[in-house]
Amino acid sequence: MMYGISGTPGTGKSAIAGELVRRGHPVVHANETAREFMIEADPERDAVIIDEDAWIASFRPVDGFIEGHLVHLLPCDLVIILRCRPDILRSRLAVRGYKEGKIQENVEAEALDLILIEALEVHPPGHILEIDTTSAGIPACVEQIEQFIRWEIPSSYGKNDWSDYLEPKR
Repeated sequence: MMYGISGTPGTGKSAIAGELVRRGHPVVHANETAREFMIEADPERDAVIIDEDAWIASFRPVDGFIEGHLVHLLPCDLVIILRCRPDILRSRLAVRGYKEGKIQENVEAEALDLILIEALEVHPPGHILEIDTTSAGIPACVEQIEQFIRWEIPSSYGKNDWSDYLEPKR
């Protein structure tokens, strides 16, 4: 079984992947599998552009977890989407030293549920779990993930409505 852990940058994918490894789960980092599909660097957006279609077509499924902000596009058996309230996400990305334009792009993507919507276009609804990492600890999030992959808790998503963060402040 291949389990995808996806989410906007800053939602906790790497930290959760580290805890999964600590608990004995195999984890592959998507950026290790996508390097050869890099088309160009986009210095203005401080991003790397990859040929997603070619990456997905050539991807060999793994037994265990794969984490990265595009893995919800892969043919995973189950997908976990990590979420974070946009104001907290903004703070996390600023601490990482992201440029303001990149911060804003990611905050807007989070407020619009972009990754969740993309995941729902690829995967059956019963195979997606959304976890809000805004204030949840890493061990609690990993416990939820472990319960989900054992089918002990049902699929759940769509509880976060952060569209307020898209409205201009008055």
